[in-house]
Amino acid sequence: MRKKGIRILLSILLLDMLIGCQSSKPKEQDLMRINSANGENTKKVIFLMVDSLMYQAIDQGISKQELPALQFLIEHGQYYKNLVSSFPTMSVTIDSSLLTGAYSDLHRVPGLTWYSADNKKMIMYGTGPTEVLKHGVNPVLTDALVHLNGSHLNRNLPTIYEDLARQGLKSGSINGLIYRGTSDQKLSIPRWVQIAASLPKEIDVKGPDLLSLGALSNPFQDIKDLPDGLTNRMGIHNDFAIEAVKYLVQSNKLPDFLFVYLPDLDRELHKKGPTGLRGVKELDQQLQSVLQAFGSPEKAVQDAIFIIAGDSGMTRILPADQNPVIDLSSLLGDAQIMRPGDAVSKETELILAVNETMAYVYSLKTDRSLRDTANLLKDDPRIDFISWKEKEWNYAIQGSTGKQIKFKSGGNLTDVYNQSWTVEQNEEVLDLSLNKAKHALKYDEYPDVLKRLSSALRSHQGEFLVVTAKPGYEFTSGSSPTHKAGGGHGSIRKKESLVPLIISGTDQKPEYLRIVDLKDYLLNLLIKKT
Repeated sequence: MRKKGIRILLSILLLDMLIGCQSSKPKEQDLMRINSANGENTKKVIFLMVDSLMYQAIDQGISKQELPALQFLIEHGQYYKNLVSSFPTMSVTIDSSLLTGAYSDLHRVPGLTWYSADNKKMIMYGTGPTEVLKHGVNPVLTDALVHLNGSHLNRNLPTIYEDLARQGLKSGSINGLIYRGTSDQKLSIPRWVQIAASLPKEIDVKGPDLLSLGALSNPFQDIKDLPDGLTNRMGIHNDFAIEAVKYLVQSNKLPDFLFVYLPDLDRELHKKGPTGLRGVKELDQQLQSVLQAFGSPEKAVQDAIFIIAGDSGMTRILPADQNPVIDLSSLLGDAQIMRPGDAVSKETELILAVNETMAYVYSLKTDRSLRDTANLLKDDPRIDFISWKEKEWNYAIQGSTGKQIKFKSGGNLTDVYNQSWTVEQNEEVLDLSLNKAKHALKYDEYPDVLKRLSSALRSHQGEFLVVTAKPGYEFTSGSSPTHKAGGGHGSIRKKESLVPLIISGTDQKPEYLRIVDLKDYLLNLLIKKT
C-alpha cells in the first residue's frame, strides 16, 4: 500500500506538470517591478484561459440564470462561439500558438507527447501517471521544466511577453505552461524532487515580469497566503490563480498584460464528459470574485479589458462496452514498436506518441513507407483519417473508405483566412466545400483544417503520420491514459476545435476568430493605449 500511495502522490503532481513539490521557499520577487510605466490608471488586459471551456455549457448556464458573471461580461462585451483552436488540441500546443501568434510549424511544440528525431527520444510534458512512470520522472520533469520553454519553443519566434518588453510594457503569467519572456526568473525545486529527478535546487529561466507557477515560482509568498501546498496540487488550480489575480487588483499591481491559466474544468470533463454545469458554475463564482475585487463588475470593465477563452472543446468518449479505445499497437501487425520507457534501438521500426484523440506514428525504417503504415490503420472504422506529407504535398486518407485527398499551400483557391491552396482528389475527406468558379473554399467539420493539419505535419523533424479518431473514440499506446465514458480532446473536428471567446471592456474586434491570431489582437489593444 505504501508503494501504491507514493505512486498516487507522484501521479497527482505529474499530471499538474509539477511532480512532487513540497514548497521550498523561493526568494521573494519584487512585485514592484511589474507596475506599469504608464501608471495605475491605464486600462490593463487580463486574459483568462479556461481549459476545456465550451460555449454549449455557457449558453445552457445563462439560459438557467446560473452564470451571472459570464452573463454580465457577455452583455457588456463581445461573445463568439467559433474561435478556432490550434492542432493538436492539447494545451501546450494551443498556448504556444496563442502566445507566439503561430502554428506549430513555426513554434515547434507539436503536442503533449512527441518524438524528437534530433535527440532520438520521446518528449513528454506530463500525461497519465502510468505513462509518466514508465517513461521516467527525470526526463518528464526535465522536458517540462527546462526544455519546453528553454529550447523546444522556437527561440527565434518571439512570445507576447518578449514583444511587450521591447515596447516597455509589463506582463505577467499565472500558472501558464508557456511563459518565456525577457526577465530573469527562478524555479525552486524541492529537495526530494531534486534527488528523484536529478534536478538542481533552482532552475534559471526567462519569463515575464511576473512569473507565478504554483509552488515552483510563487512571488506572493510571505505577502499573501495562497493554496500551493501538497494537498492543493502545488498551486496549479483555479483557486490559487484567482486569489493571485485578486491580490494584484486590490494592491494596484496589475501589469499591462496578465495571462491566467485555469485548469480545473478540464479535470472534471475528462472524468465525467462534456456535459453538466458544476465546473462552469464554480468558474463563474470565481470570475465574480475577480470582478468584485475592482469594486463592482461595472468598475471592472471600466478599468480593465477582460478576455476569456476556452483552449479546446471536448468530445464524449464512449463507455467501455462500446470499445472506445483504439490500441494502435494492435493494428500495426508485427512491426517492432518502441515500448514506453524503452530507448530507440536498431530494431525499432515504429514509435507511437498519443495525444488522446490524436496520435503521431513515426517510421524509422526507410523500407517501410508512410503510406504502407497508413494502409494498416485505415480499415479500422473508429479512425477518422490518416495524414502525412511528401515534399510540399499533404495527403489524407479517410478511415473505412480509404478515399484520399491531397493539398498544398499556394494555388488559386482562397479560404476565409485569406490563405491560398491547391486541392486535388476527394475534398469530402476533409469536408471541404470548393467553389472553383469563385476560387474559394470553405471549411465545416474541420475548421481551418488545411493550415492546421499541414502545420502539424511540419511541426518537427521526422517521417510520421498524423492519425485522428472519430468522435467517441481515443487512442492508446498501451500505457496512455484513457477516459472511457468521460471526455477527450486532441483531434481536429469542430467539437474539439471551436471554443468560446468573450471580450469585455473594449469595442475593438479581432480580425479573425482563431487562437493563432489573438496575439496580434492583444498587441494592438496594448500598444494602441500607450
